[in-house]
Amino acid sequence: MAFLWVVLGFLLFGSSSGCGVPAIRPELSGLSRIINGEDAVSSSWPWQVSLQTGSGFHFCGGSLISQHWVVTAAHCRVRKGHRVVAGVSDHGSDDEAVQVLRIEEVFEHPLWDRAADTNDIALLKLATPALLSDTVSPVCLPSGNASFPTGSICATTGWGRTQYNSHKTPDKLQQAALPLLSNAECKQFWGSRITDVMVCAGANGISSCMGDSGGPLVCQKDGAWTLVGIVSWSSSICFPSIPAVYARITELISWVQEILAAN
Repeated sequence: MAFLWVVLGFLLFGSSSGCGVPAIRPELSGLSRIINGEDAVSSSWPWQVSLQTGSGFHFCGGSLISQHWVVTAAHCRVRKGHRVVAGVSDHGSDDEAVQVLRIEEVFEHPLWDRAADTNDIALLKLATPALLSDTVSPVCLPSGNASFPTGSICATTGWGRTQYNSHKTPDKLQQAALPLLSNAECKQFWGSRITDVMVCAGANGISSCMGDSGGPLVCQKDGAWTLVGIVSWSSSICFPSIPAVYARITELISWVQEILAAN
C-alpha cells in the first residue's frame, strides 16, 4: 500500500522527494505587495522564511531547501546573530505555529560582487533542523541543465514594500504571478548589467521591492514548484513595468551542491 501511495503521489505531483508540493495549495490569480501583488493563502508557500534581526525586524526573505538549509541573497548580509522564522504567513498573527531557528553558519558565494550584483546568493546552515509539516516544507532545487522557457508564468513571494516610498511592509505574505524574460529581452531594460548568472521576470505591472530580497522566484516543473531565482535587485522605485532581476539558480547550483556536500 505504501508503494501505491508513492506511485500515486508521483503521478499526481510529479515528485516523490517531498519538495515543492505544498500541503496547502496556493491560489495564484495572476491578476496583479510585492508591487501590485495579492495576499497569499496562509501557509501555501511553506518554504518561504522570514529573516529577522534579534529584535524581530523582518529584513529579507529566504527559501527552505531542506531541514537544515536556507538559501537567500548575499546582499542581505545575514549574520549568525540573525534568525530564520519558518511557518509564518502573517506577521500580525499570534495563531501560527512558527519556528524560530538559529543560524549556525553563513556561506556567501565567493564571487559575489556587491557593485555588479552578480552571484547574489548565500546559504544559511541552521543550528537546529526545521520540523517539516504542512506549513513548513522545502522547495525543489533545479539541476544545472534544467530549462525554464521564456514566457513561463512563475511566482514570487515576500513581505516587501507594496509601495516603494512606503515606510511599512505588509503583515501578510504577498504573492504575484509574473512571466520569465529572456536575458536578451531583459537587456533592453538593463543593458550590460544583465549577466548569465541572472534571470529576469515581470515587466507586466508587477515587481519585487525592498524587503522581498532573498526570497524565491519559483516555477512549476514536473508538477512541483522549483526554485528558479532569488530576489536580487530591481528599479530603485520598484517600477512595475521594468523587470526585476533574480540570481539564476541553474547557474549557481554547482556551488550550492558543493557547500551542502562539504558541510
